[in-house]
Amino acid sequence: MSAPFLSGVIAGYGIAVPVGAIGALIAGLSARTSWRVGAAAGLGAATADGIYACVAVAGGAAVAGLIAPLTTPLRWAGAVVLLLLAARTAWTAVRLSGTPERTERPTTAIRAYAGILALTLLNPATVIYFAALVLGAGGVGGGVWFVLGAFLASASWQLLIAAAGSLSGHLLTGPRARLLTTLLSSAVITLLALRLLIP
Repeated sequence: MSAPFLSGVIAGYGIAVPVGAIGALIAGLSARTSWRVGAAAGLGAATADGIYACVAVAGGAAVAGLIAPLTTPLRWAGAVVLLLLAARTAWTAVRLSGTPERTERPTTAIRAYAGILALTLLNPATVIYFAALVLGAGGVGGGVWFVLGAFLASASWQLLIAAAGSLSGHLLTGPRARLLTTLLSSAVITLLALRLLIP
């Protein structure tokens, strides 16, 4: 149990720690709303990592081979979704910057979870990554313990990102600071989306 679980933990941190567009979205969402909403978004990303770890353990090379041809279209779809999110976030921040009260529809924890889960599932490289690790271990991925370790590692990292985003949101509570950080978050997401378009 301990060796497969530890392998899963290492694999989970390996996929979660490099902060990309999803991490920027989670941090920005936490800063603009609450830690609860950001944590739900982070758990959405961790759930996607857990699903892909499970798929890799169950199917290994066969699943990676099926998904490989879809990598480019899914990467493009992910980039388009991220660009739309960045544009919407920036537009909403600019539109609401002059109003004393926020009038946008509040983001709920369930919407944040479902949205980030769906967006993270657009990244087929994750299942290929987990499949490579499972195959590298001679096809013995550790089953449920590997998947549990990967999920818990990813979840702990995503929750840390949500907490950091929430803390920065509380420290930067003025309207100008909030506008600046929101626009900065949108710019980072845009750059990360453009990176997806350049293999």
